[in-house]
Amino acid sequence: MLFGLPVWVFLCVAFIFFSGYMAFRAMRAEHTLEQEFIEQEGQVYLKRIEQEKERRGKRRMTSN
Repeated sequence: MLFGLPVWVFLCVAFIFFSGYMAFRAMRAEHTLEQEFIEQEGQVYLKRIEQEKERRGKRRMTSN
């Protein structure tokens, strides 16, 4: 017994802190993964816009 408290109390407190750390780490990893997905979807969107601009440009050239 340390400070008049049983060892299991210290273990419970240590596991609570460890659990909080792991939750924080998982949250950061998920945030990074989401950001990568958003960036990838943004690139797909910009590619579609560029293709649409090219398609409209070709249509104008053939119309004239």
